[in-house]
Amino acid sequence: MTAVTDQDHTEHPDHREHSERLEHSDHTERSDHLEHSEHSEHSGLSADDADGSPPDAADPWDDGLIARRVNGSAGEEQCRVTEPRASAPQKVTPLEYGPQLGSRLDALRELVGLSRTRLDNRTLAQAGRVLDEAAARRGLSGQHTVVALAGATGSGKSQLFNALAGVPISETGVRRPTTAAPIACSWSDGAASLIERLGIPPRLRRRPLQSATEVDERLRGLVLVDLPDHDSAAVQHREQVDRVLGLVDAVIWVVDPEKYADAMLHERYLRPMAAHAEVMFVVLNQVDRLPGEAAEQVLDDLRRLLDEDGIALGEYGEPGTTVLALSALTGEGVGDLRDALGRFVAERGAPARRISADIDIAAARLWPVYATRRRTGLSEEAREEFSDRLADAVGATAAGEAAERAWLRNANRACGTPWLRLWRWCRQRSEPSTGRVTLRGHPDEEITARQRVEQAVRTVADRASAGLPAPWAQAVREAAVRGSQGLPEALDELAVRAGLPPGRPPRPGWWPVAVLAQVSMTALQFVGGLWLLAQIIGVVPPNLGVPVLLMVIGIVGGPLIEWSCRMAARGPARRYGLEAERRLREAASGCGRARVLDPVAAELLRYREVRERYGQVVGVGAGRS
Repeated sequence: MTAVTDQDHTEHPDHREHSERLEHSDHTERSDHLEHSEHSEHSGLSADDADGSPPDAADPWDDGLIARRVNGSAGEEQCRVTEPRASAPQKVTPLEYGPQLGSRLDALRELVGLSRTRLDNRTLAQAGRVLDEAAARRGLSGQHTVVALAGATGSGKSQLFNALAGVPISETGVRRPTTAAPIACSWSDGAASLIERLGIPPRLRRRPLQSATEVDERLRGLVLVDLPDHDSAAVQHREQVDRVLGLVDAVIWVVDPEKYADAMLHERYLRPMAAHAEVMFVVLNQVDRLPGEAAEQVLDDLRRLLDEDGIALGEYGEPGTTVLALSALTGEGVGDLRDALGRFVAERGAPARRISADIDIAAARLWPVYATRRRTGLSEEAREEFSDRLADAVGATAAGEAAERAWLRNANRACGTPWLRLWRWCRQRSEPSTGRVTLRGHPDEEITARQRVEQAVRTVADRASAGLPAPWAQAVREAAVRGSQGLPEALDELAVRAGLPPGRPPRPGWWPVAVLAQVSMTALQFVGGLWLLAQIIGVVPPNLGVPVLLMVIGIVGGPLIEWSCRMAARGPARRYGLEAERRLREAASGCGRARVLDPVAAELLRYREVRERYGQVVGVGAGRS
């Protein structure tokens, strides 16, 4: 028995050596797998992302991206094709925007430039990002279309990703989250710069199954990106989703029968991205789980929710979102999605439509700071009212009336009787010179005039800013306030310079005749008086008729001539007063225009210019080129 036992336990040397080699190999494999798993859990990534070895150093079935599944035999695994390393730089045809989209981008660029001094950076941030992303995308390949696969946890997007690629690239399983980092699969060469822009490292870039030549030709130019779950518990996963969604050309939203109506999906993503309807696909996955007509019912309800989100559906030949039902597990409907993607990629229009939709969203958010539904600007009536208020503040009307009175006084002095002139001279000798009008002589009058100026400035600013968006209305008011500083003092100086000239007002041509007539009347009075005196003292014979007649003519003729001159002087005096008032009004109006109206008009002109640019940004939105 002992011999038998020894014989039973005696191993052939070759068999013992082979057993030891297998045991050592198995131990080494288990040790490497455990070490690899521990490193992955520590770094917060899935096992497929933890291995940092380059793809070309890995085995065909284990490229460092996805760990082997242990629930099946090694023979059941399919090969994953990695992206080959380019030996030389590849010639890439850059993206070209059409004339309509180019004009919209130019208008948006000018709009941002004109608005930087009036709007804060936060308001213009999104428009600036659109311009930056448009410029960055324009310098990259125009022959490729980057499409992201986005979905919630358990929606089966990684399974759909593998089905489209024809080879298991992205890890699937019940563990959540499964996809920890974006994975890219390119159907043609020349997409390296596009994938680098997404921040996807080379170890996470793959190529589809090369045996399916027909499929490759149909999807040539497609770059498919599998994203982490947008509702992942890991914050960094959600941040990656948001970042990549802002850079891709199109997106395929994968929903399942359980979460297709999830509020987070609709409120956070679909509703805000309604303008991107033409570059979106919405696929209902896992329809194999729905019995009978339940799939059509769920699909109809999904279309209803998308319509409520404001997303245009691409039905009956209309542009919009493509909605499909499929099963990535059984392959049902995957061919329809592949055909739709093939047509979509072949058009080469997704990047331009994406940028155009981004412009639409940025323009919609800028609507409150640019658009207005009423007529804006400063009317002629408001300008005239402002000038009238300034003229009243400097006393233009009072100055004109004073000039008119001065002209009449000079006329009375020149044409009045000597006796009245002597009496008036004695009465007015203490009055100031009539050649200059003193305005705002009292402090109370100066305060009142300053208040009138301030009120005039406030009124014109309110009228000019009425109906403008808040930032531009504030800019108009600030321009008016800056111009009003020192305006009352400037008006005082102008009133002095533009007032009545020193000296007496000009005399009309008939004044000498009137003066000669008045002198004649005075002479008649003197002659008649001396003649009577001579008769009284007996120098001449008595004859009362002639001297009395001469004195009566002189006494009556003098006041009559003075009254006639006063009547004749009213017209010239009025014109002289109006001219003085006009000069002062024009001076006040010119000062107010230079200090207040011109800066306000400049702000309004700037607003009209940016509104015109905004109209170009929005008005060309109907074109998608």
